Amino acid sequence: MGRGEVEVLFVATPAIGNLVPAVEFARRLADHDPRFHSTVLIVTDPHRPLISSYVCSQTAASSSGAGNLRFVHLPQADPPHPSEYQSAFAYVSLHIANHAPLVKQAIVNLRATGTRVAALFLDMFTTPMADVARELGIPHYLFFASPASFLGFTLYLLDPEARKAIESEDMSTELPIPSFVNTVPKRVLPSLVLKWKDALSLFLAHAGRYCGFKGIAINTFDELEGHALQSLRASALPPVYSVGPVIDLDGPVKWHPQRAEQEAILQWLDKQPPSSVVFLCFGSVGSLGAPQVREMATGLERSGFQFLWSLREPPRGKLDLPGDYESMDQALPEGFLDRTAEIGLVCGWVPQVTILAHMAIGGFVSHCGWNSILESLWCGVPMATWPIYAEQQMNAFQMVVELGLAVEIRLDYREGSTLVSAKELERGLRCLMEGGGEVRSKVKEMREKSRMAVTERGSSHASMRRLAQQLLVGLDLDDQETKLPLII
Repeated sequence: MGRGEVEVLFVATPAIGNLVPAVEFARRLADHDPRFHSTVLIVTDPHRPLISSYVCSQTAASSSGAGNLRFVHLPQADPPHPSEYQSAFAYVSLHIANHAPLVKQAIVNLRATGTRVAALFLDMFTTPMADVARELGIPHYLFFASPASFLGFTLYLLDPEARKAIESEDMSTELPIPSFVNTVPKRVLPSLVLKWKDALSLFLAHAGRYCGFKGIAINTFDELEGHALQSLRASALPPVYSVGPVIDLDGPVKWHPQRAEQEAILQWLDKQPPSSVVFLCFGSVGSLGAPQVREMATGLERSGFQFLWSLREPPRGKLDLPGDYESMDQALPEGFLDRTAEIGLVCGWVPQVTILAHMAIGGFVSHCGWNSILESLWCGVPMATWPIYAEQQMNAFQMVVELGLAVEIRLDYREGSTLVSAKELERGLRCLMEGGGEVRSKVKEMREKSRMAVTERGSSHASMRRLAQQLLVGLDLDDQETKLPLII
């Protein structure tokens, strides 16, 4: 490492939806200015083997000289005992916290080689590492991979009066959350707030640390979440930097173990007319039970639209992820595949961003994960909302009610909800594919804004420039090389 170069470290939650945007942000920061080198400290989880495939691919790419990005694998800490947690969220939070001594040792080892560490970036669930940063005298920042509106909600939860309203039995309550223009119905809050007490206490512990960070980078952009960002910047938070959309545009088609099976799907799409296919996909963690799958199949068949349906088998254990069915026939109504063979394709895992970018895709039935929303907007594909887990119900509310960028199938669906009927799905599909002219127009406009935000004259590029300048403040970079201006 040259005298004018510094290291920026990252620790992200070991889940694809958290790790991928963190890695892309680390890469973007390293590409923004040649003085920055990004190192991602990898927390492993035996329940997430897909993480290993992703990291191996990224490590191979970085080793071949593709930018100032590298990966350090931490030893695996002892996992939490089942008696310590009730929810998967609590398991992940405790598992990460157990890695704090290992993160500290990794940083000490890096410094022993003469590496100058400029900052440690943590995500919304790796906040226990802030204690490590303080102990070692390293500035620590938050990279928030969910929307600014949801960050506002996490801070709203710190108010005891707000928690009283949330913990009450009245589900008709409307909440005045400052990061939303409209009051937010309690029914669209995450299950981890409404259902699991162990998750809520840990969630509040994470949120309580956010104000102690030196700055917060959010995977969003001003043109999309102007109100939410303004509310955060007017609060007592540290400086807020909107740096999105941070998207892996190559997607998992380059590293996923099942990527070889995708050629047939792309060939099928190539044969379909432009904007004619509705794409149904529920993310890396999303799946639906057998009764709901049957209702979906009936609604799809009745609608008559061409479709591509990524259908996953529900996880078999509390900490497992969805898998692919050995045979689609076991999940679908008898004869469905034969009757829809001319208009549809049912498959397992798919490379979502690659599919969304295909010209044949005209609509997206989505679980409303934030990564999926940003990918859909980037590709200009309108969405119909079908949230399942995490903060997706609030995301769906924001997209439909606040921003008018999606049509509603459901806003408050989650595990244990009443089924979305075939009629509801059919109605939502018709609104999406035939009657969503205003939404489609807004999405096309937001497509251009999202791409403009990350160009040299865009709002997120300017925000990244300010962040880069802040990271260099106070560092002893007085050699001739570091007197070069920041690349902007």
